[in-house]
Order: sequence, then C-alpha cells, then structure tokens
Amino acid sequence: MPVIDSHGCPIDVDITGPADAPVLLLSSSLGTTKHMWDPQMDAFAKTYRVVRYDKRGHGKSGVPKGPYSMEMLGRDAIAIMDGLKIEKANWLGLSMGGMEGMWLGANAGHRFKKLILSNTSSHYADKSMWNARIDAITKAGSVAAIADMVINAWLTKDFQQAQPDTTSRMKEMMIATPVEGYLGCAAAVRDMDHREILKGIKVPTLIIAGAKDPATNVAAAEAIRDSIPGSKLAIVDAAHIANVEVPDAYARVVLDFLDSK
Repeated sequence: MPVIDSHGCPIDVDITGPADAPVLLLSSSLGTTKHMWDPQMDAFAKTYRVVRYDKRGHGKSGVPKGPYSMEMLGRDAIAIMDGLKIEKANWLGLSMGGMEGMWLGANAGHRFKKLILSNTSSHYADKSMWNARIDAITKAGSVAAIADMVINAWLTKDFQQAQPDTTSRMKEMMIATPVEGYLGCAAAVRDMDHREILKGIKVPTLIIAGAKDPATNVAAAEAIRDSIPGSKLAIVDAAHIANVEVPDAYARVVLDFLDSK
C-alpha cells in the first residue's frame, strides 16, 4: 500500500484490481476509512483498478491541524492521481466523498471520465447541527460523543438489528477517527457551498440517494441532479451509508453506470 505525500500530509492508499483496467477512485464518508468500501471490492476489482484511500485526518493517513476545506480534500485526490501517474479516473464518493467529487468535477473535470456522487449534499443552509457536533466532540475529546446519533443516520434500525456485527464495526471505525481529523473535515462540510459550481460540471454524473437517508435526503440529491447538466439520479433502499446497507444493489447501480456507453 503506497503512501502519497499531498502538500505535506501522508495519504495511505490501497490499490486492487487489474493493472491495465480503467481506474475507479473511491472516497469515503466522514468518520470512516477506506475499509468502508470492503463490501464492493470483489465486484469493483473484477473490471476496474480500484484506488481507495484514507482521507486526511482518518485511518492511517496524516492528521494535520485543521480546519480543512473541500478544496484541500479535492487536491489530496489529485495528488494521489499524480503520485500514481493516473491521467484519468472514474470517481465514486459517498457523503463527504461526494462533496469532494463536486469540487473535482468543477475544478479538475478533465481528470475524470465519470463521477458518482452518493448520499451527499451541495450545501447546508443551517450550520447549527455541525456546530453542535463539533462542540460535543471538542468538549468530550472523542468522536464517541456523537457515535450513537450518527450511527442512526448511517444505518436504518432494521439493518442495525439484523446486522449487529457490521453495525459494531462501523461504529468502531467512527470512534477510532482522530479528533483533530474529524473536526477538520467536519468544518469543511459545514462551510461547503457547491451550489454555483455544480453548473460547470461537464463530466457524465450519477447521483445516488438513499430513500431512508436522514442526513442527505432525496431532495438534496434532486437539487444536485437539477444543477448538473445531463446528470442522472438513482435511489436505493437504504439510509446514509448505502453501500454498507445494500451492498449488492449498490454495486449494481455503480457498475451499470460505469459500464454504460
């Protein structure tokens, strides 16, 4: 697993799949690592060279002092591509990964063949929720302070009851996130406003929404679709971390779009 330097921050990268296959770059949600994508790796790596990574402040990557910005996170993705000599890639980002994808599509669209923006939003008009989350973690000194609340947005109650082991792994992943890294990325999400830049995205784009997602709902996905010319919307029966809740259905939606002409 290579480590790529992005403007002084080491980014831990994992590469899977045929060396000569088209590249699929995966970007995960706030409070998760690249292992969030484990349920799709077998399906994706059959026909794609899958590059996934721990974003700054998460997992095995560096934890520079925050706050961070969407531009900073987007430039990390470009640094990975440059470091691996990838001229063009397909992008799949969930939640904050989708927000990074919007920045990349608008500012570095020539580097991408297709974009998939999953369970995401282009703007938060009400910052109070993010400020409250940041305050709770700062006061407690641990991401555990918000873990129960967040897991209920990530996964439906039915899934949590049916899949307690997977639910526990996701919760543990969240709690293990370094405080400085979580807060730095949370500030980037809070302060993001991509509404205007969406109009400039020319890359073929799919938006995925979870029908039961309370964090980034279908209306937020529709707003993105309506702002990106020619983009498409797919809805899956899941909450926020849709790829974990409905792994097979999610993989089919992604691959159908990537494989289409």
